[in-house]
Amino acid sequence: MAGTGSEMNAGAVITNPHTHQKIGHVFADEKIMPKFAVLNPKYTLTLPHYQMVSGIYDIFNHICEQYFSGEDDNTSDYISEGLMRSVIHASRIANKDSQDYEARSNLMWAATWALNTLVSRGKSTDWMVHMIGQSVGAYTNATHGMTLAAVSLPYYRYILPYGVQKFKRFAVNVWDVDPEGKTDEQIAGEGLNAMEAWMKELGLVMNISDLGATEDMLEGIADGTIILPGGYKVLEHDEIVKILKESLK
Repeated sequence: MAGTGSEMNAGAVITNPHTHQKIGHVFADEKIMPKFAVLNPKYTLTLPHYQMVSGIYDIFNHICEQYFSGEDDNTSDYISEGLMRSVIHASRIANKDSQDYEARSNLMWAATWALNTLVSRGKSTDWMVHMIGQSVGAYTNATHGMTLAAVSLPYYRYILPYGVQKFKRFAVNVWDVDPEGKTDEQIAGEGLNAMEAWMKELGLVMNISDLGATEDMLEGIADGTIILPGGYKVLEHDEIVKILKESLK
């Protein structure tokens, strides 16, 4: 298990605080993939609100990282959309009543499916939010889910022009955006606006400044960001710095 969700996978994250490196899935291997998991939502009920919503966003972003890749009509995307809608619904209940067992059990169940490789089938997968967020965490020691929340929207708004159709689908199928009379770009943008409103509703950190990041850290954070090729845009160093500058606001 890794991160703040209750995901089931074969990965681990290791941090070197002296070199400001935080690298995920360093031990990932089929040989250590769990064959099953025993989950008890009652153990999550004592989490502080900050950790609960951090975990909720970590779950949601695990799905996004796999969803925002590829252009084909893939069954995995339909499963991802259902999981995202479930997480949104349960999160709102849990945010109002953290002791609601049904909401917490659905979040735990969704967390398992979000990262046990099911929704990555047939996908190239992205993971750049995690790569940038983990590098922010290496400099700030901030909670994982909050680093993801703080960089997500600047990153997605930056890559939206390269994956308009998937962001449009996300807006309509996950956030119920009405497409009538709007351009694809407008629909896609409204989807991210709806996502932003939900994130603020949960009380997530929306910029890296609130996590302790400063402008003089940005070059180092960008240097520590592993660039992966599976998303809609393979980033260059200067683009990561640009996204980080937007994340400061």
